[in-house]
Amino acid sequence: MQDDRKSRDTNAPASPARRKLLLGAGAGAMAAAGGMVPQGAAALSNDSVTNAPESGTTQDRQPFYGLHQPGIVTPRPAAGMVASFDILSRDRAELEQLLRTLTDRIAFLMQGGRAPELDPKFPPPDSGILGPEIIPDNLTVTAALGASLFDDRFGLKPLKPLRLSRMQGSPNDALEKDLCHGDLLLQFSSNTPDTNIHALRDIVKNAPGQLLLRWKQEGSVPVQPPEKVKESARNFLGFRDGSANPDPADEALMNRIVWVQPDSDEPAWAAHGSYQVARIIRNFVERWDRTPLQEQEAIIGRKKASGAPFDGRTEADVPDYAADPEGKVTPLDAHIRLANRRDADAEKHLMLRRPFNYSNGISKSGQLEMGLLFIAFQADLEKGFITVQKRLDGEPLEEYIKPIGGGFFFALPGVRNEKDFLGRALLEASGPQNARKA
Repeated sequence: MQDDRKSRDTNAPASPARRKLLLGAGAGAMAAAGGMVPQGAAALSNDSVTNAPESGTTQDRQPFYGLHQPGIVTPRPAAGMVASFDILSRDRAELEQLLRTLTDRIAFLMQGGRAPELDPKFPPPDSGILGPEIIPDNLTVTAALGASLFDDRFGLKPLKPLRLSRMQGSPNDALEKDLCHGDLLLQFSSNTPDTNIHALRDIVKNAPGQLLLRWKQEGSVPVQPPEKVKESARNFLGFRDGSANPDPADEALMNRIVWVQPDSDEPAWAAHGSYQVARIIRNFVERWDRTPLQEQEAIIGRKKASGAPFDGRTEADVPDYAADPEGKVTPLDAHIRLANRRDADAEKHLMLRRPFNYSNGISKSGQLEMGLLFIAFQADLEKGFITVQKRLDGEPLEEYIKPIGGGFFFALPGVRNEKDFLGRALLEASGPQNARKA
């Protein structure tokens, strides 16, 4: 029998192929054990299932400073989230400190940068979920105040925006107490859910003892190839959501519809802010999916595939209700016809909608818990959302939807520069206990 001791000699140098195999096996064993591959070791395989997904948009940035807050007329990215808080600040000084902290953190997170390093004996200053280099990832954070903040705690009661109120339930609502209202609403939007979550955790960490998270809802919208013709994103009913939305690039239109103007009847500090509505609207998708297509389209008032009105060919076409007074083309109780009558007063009731779809697992009855995170901005809450919602009360679509949470808020004016901070004008306007000048 041939002597094969040499081939099994452990002291013999390994072949290049064997060295590569051993290195790969060692790295794999470390990964399986939850270890970290040391610097200089072999890189991960190009086709590893655990590799981080790649994207060319992680360095996208939106400006933070300006007349208005970002995240309102800013183009909507794929991932969104709203988080509502009760403010626990004990006095005006602590409230100002909180608003300054919010300003500083949002400004940093939207631009990105390297996370600070501290003595490892202390908790790390960052959660680390994005790594040591925090990417901006197209993030915007928008801060809005609820009616409950304008009470006697901080002397803000006389300065409450005139049309800001606690959201009342409509006839079809089934509002859950734990999913409604709040002193402060933060809206996060970015390219990925992890960026929103990172920003939320950063803010909570940096405001200890001042914020109590009341409720939150995450959402998303489907992404389309950049070369495709622009269209509104689809909701979980399969229809395009956002058709006939006012053009956010039209500054004059936004001044009429979205932004509170300096010469309005609102408190002077509120100029350049906006009323924000957030509604968590559950969709009964199982029932909807068993409804005939022609009935679905009649309920909405649009063709499902194209998004066009019944008397049009494209989503952008405007329905002619004057030529259809009896509703033979577009039913009189169709959602789009009730929401926007297309008459001489239509512009007074327009809102800038910025919704996301949400999916929260399954309900106790075993149904899919999903729907629409409805978000809208307007200069006049009463002429905007409240008027339109009253028109929609009793519509056929109610059989398939159930609002369960949300609230009314006022999005603060923008932060003008690095010396300014969120809510400064409000605090300075509140009398003898003036905030320190920025």
